[in-house]
Amino acid sequence: MDSIKQIRNFSIIAHIDHGKSTLSDRLIQFAGIISERQFKEQILDNMDIERERGITIKSQTVCLPYTANDGRKYHLNLIDTPGHVDFTYEVSRALASCEGALLLIDASQGVQAQTVANLYLALEHDLEIIPVINKIDLPSADIERVRLQIEEDLGLDPESAILASAKEGTGIEDVLEAIVTQLPPPEGDPDAPLRALIFDSHYDPFRGTIVHFRVADGTIAAGQKIRFMSNNATYKVEEVGIFQIERIPRPSLSAGQVGYLIAGIKTVSDTRCGDTITDDARPCKEPVPGFKEAKPVVFASIYPVASDDYEELAEALEKLKLNDASLIYEKDNSAALGFGFRCGFLGLLHLEVVQERLEREYGLSLILTVPSVRYKLIMQDGTEIIIDNPALYPDPTTIDQALEPFIKATIITPDRYMGAVMQLCLERRGINKNYQYLTSDRLEMIFELPLSEVIYDFYDRLKSITQGYGSFDYEIIGYRPTRLVKLDILINGERLDALSQLVHEERAYQRARLACDRLREEIPRQMFKIAIQGAVGGKIIARSTVNPYRKDVTAKCYGGDITRKRKLLEKQKKGKKRMKMVGKVMIPQAAFLSVLKTDTE
Repeated sequence: MDSIKQIRNFSIIAHIDHGKSTLSDRLIQFAGIISERQFKEQILDNMDIERERGITIKSQTVCLPYTANDGRKYHLNLIDTPGHVDFTYEVSRALASCEGALLLIDASQGVQAQTVANLYLALEHDLEIIPVINKIDLPSADIERVRLQIEEDLGLDPESAILASAKEGTGIEDVLEAIVTQLPPPEGDPDAPLRALIFDSHYDPFRGTIVHFRVADGTIAAGQKIRFMSNNATYKVEEVGIFQIERIPRPSLSAGQVGYLIAGIKTVSDTRCGDTITDDARPCKEPVPGFKEAKPVVFASIYPVASDDYEELAEALEKLKLNDASLIYEKDNSAALGFGFRCGFLGLLHLEVVQERLEREYGLSLILTVPSVRYKLIMQDGTEIIIDNPALYPDPTTIDQALEPFIKATIITPDRYMGAVMQLCLERRGINKNYQYLTSDRLEMIFELPLSEVIYDFYDRLKSITQGYGSFDYEIIGYRPTRLVKLDILINGERLDALSQLVHEERAYQRARLACDRLREEIPRQMFKIAIQGAVGGKIIARSTVNPYRKDVTAKCYGGDITRKRKLLEKQKKGKKRMKMVGKVMIPQAAFLSVLKTDTE
């Protein structure tokens, strides 16, 4: 067993796209735990979506053996974290399992919003921070400017920053030496009662749930009977071990170590991230502190395209929930789309990832309803209800006041884009609270925005107007009064509940116009006219029409009186009217998806 003094637990935190996964790759290569033949880029990102988009979604863990310059052997546990704003919860779980963090900063882009947010998150957990300036090989790298930002924006010592290029492999040994010399070893008593923190888990179809944990005190070994403190479930440990890309079994793990356990856990919901594992016979007094529940902010319903696939969707969501602790779902049904699930997500990227994983990993075809946020409604009789589903919106005459969630958005951008960013935020009903220059040409702007305006395509728009240099971070600051209306989409007078949306009064016409135009393009023409309408209550505020096919019934009329042609046209008109009365419109799946796509205005 390793001495606790020779263990280091650390994670790498950074803004999205500052080279975290590449640095992890180089550290793994340097440690030599994988052969060159087996190595591939982004080795810790094992999902196709992560590799394609270049983002980390799931935390991963790897144990790196390292012999330091003083000749001593160390075990470095790298707990990889996601960088996107939606996955802050994953980051907080991983940081609670570490003593220190490498704060990675891009040498050309400098300090960005997520860099600051993740630094604060690490400081909340009292972690030792080592700043690393990455991508120094880029022609646009400006190391002195970044050093200045480290001192001014982050309050860290710029001289201690390590210069590295993960792509070229320079500075990697300096990083490893800094981890060994500057980060403290974990604290913990191997002889105390077992206390271990679950920071992640994943599902293996052959072994059940594989729990990722960090031992705070005590020792865990195969054959031991353990208990999960949140629900008092008990299990017998079949196997414990460490991660070195592959799972490597060990006889036991003690205080300070990070690894996995397999205990034949069949029920998915038993493994809660942030839960504490203890010995059943000799439990610890109190659980590991500092964990909060993930709170979903965006809600949408998911339906299978073929209603026969409902059971498969239910099973897929249950398995996905294990790999993704922050996904919340419950049963739902719709008149147009049948049975499905109402799901809660951390943000729009999280929603896209869940949808893509369900479609790829489980081979399902899905329809998603319009994403929505949680609104509070204060009724005339003083009661308060919370709704996230337009189908549950009560009669407007019974509502006294509607409240919607607001966020504090921090946007860091070069000052040349200030006007465009300001316009975007004001268009989205934003309130400009403050702005300040971080450096001579970089600006931090703080806005208060309604969350419902941000979940559509705010992030994409911000990236395009700032040519990719703008960064965005947000936190929820509470509820504020709003003028809320329910927008319904009608096809030939029939309401489509799957396309109903709760929108701000000012936005209703714009959204209705967009939905009607998109549906008109997607719905195939029939032999009768199809009216597509957007309505608020009983008032129609937008309309599009799909024109009918027209058979030329007068083709056989040669010459003669006009009344003969008119008679044939009148006859056709009556037939079409009757057809419209009984004709049902088949709406293709593409039509639903086209309305749900983000509006590029």
